Amino acid sequence: MDADAAPSEFEALDLLASMVAVLQPDGGCRYANAALENALGTSRRALRRGNALDWLADAASLRDTLRMVAANEVACGRFDALLQRAAGGRGEVPVHVIVSQIERAGEGTSRQLLLEMIEVEQQARLDREERLQALVQANKELVRNLAHEIKNPLGGIRGAAQLLAMEMPTRELSEYTSVIIHEADRLQSLVDRLLAPHRRPQVVADVNIHEICERVRALMLAEFPRGLALVRDYDTSIPEFCGDREQLIQAVLNVARNAAQALAGRIAAGDARIVLRTRIARQVTLGRQRHRLALELHVEDNGPGVPEEIRDRIFQPLVSGRAEGSGLGLTLAQTFVQQHQGTIECDSVPGRTVFTMLIPLP
Repeated sequence: MDADAAPSEFEALDLLASMVAVLQPDGGCRYANAALENALGTSRRALRRGNALDWLADAASLRDTLRMVAANEVACGRFDALLQRAAGGRGEVPVHVIVSQIERAGEGTSRQLLLEMIEVEQQARLDREERLQALVQANKELVRNLAHEIKNPLGGIRGAAQLLAMEMPTRELSEYTSVIIHEADRLQSLVDRLLAPHRRPQVVADVNIHEICERVRALMLAEFPRGLALVRDYDTSIPEFCGDREQLIQAVLNVARNAAQALAGRIAAGDARIVLRTRIARQVTLGRQRHRLALELHVEDNGPGVPEEIRDRIFQPLVSGRAEGSGLGLTLAQTFVQQHQGTIECDSVPGRTVFTMLIPLP
């Protein structure tokens, strides 16, 4: 058998969402599953040629645990560690490590060990996604009902103001009715935007995420012709998938425009930067359902970051970090992405904010 080929008896480990490897007592890797390959950002061929001791920031705990489990001093070893991602990844990731023996008949004293690593934040992220989905659903119902309640009397207010304007004896007094009509129109526009995701049915067809990104990029460059660099970082191997092209354009555009508005100061200085990055994610869990492949679209900017006081509420309706903001752009983006069984996450620190859209692929 080719030394780089995966042993067939371990192929079932590829179905697991947790990171799993089969190791020799010295840390040499015999097999790494897809979740581990994706987490480390390194091909499994390279992993099998390397050593698991290089995967952790501090290898001492893993070295000692492998030795004790291989020597039968303990049946199973557990400890917490920091997993080191490849260059360009998101740095060190806290993980819980479990090392146990693999019982294999006919191999004498030769032992193989099973290494399993679970992200400490993984369960917290799943719980957070579940809470967010429940909150979004509740907000959708609240906003839809509230919008209908506002919409009905608005027409009457506007009509009464128009009739009243015709009876005004002077132009100065008619300015007051003009204010009423203008504000009624503004509220009508806001209500229409709140109801927009629920009115139009999805138009599903094969879509190419890079065509969507290029459309958004062209719109953004037209809106911000100076001071803003829009950088492409595409994985062109990503396949087409079924989706609503207009909804996805609007979702990506809302996120990119939100980033550009946060970059106002840097745009004026001429060093604002937004990166559109596409990647494939493997063994992704969305809404308690695991998907073998998912599209991962990052919209990254070098702005000041999302204010901490609204970071946990950024996707809720009418929540905005800007005084003039409507607080609907990100809400609509999240709604459109969720209609594709996906989600949007935000990771923000001063100088770097990343919105990540995750959408399952077939």
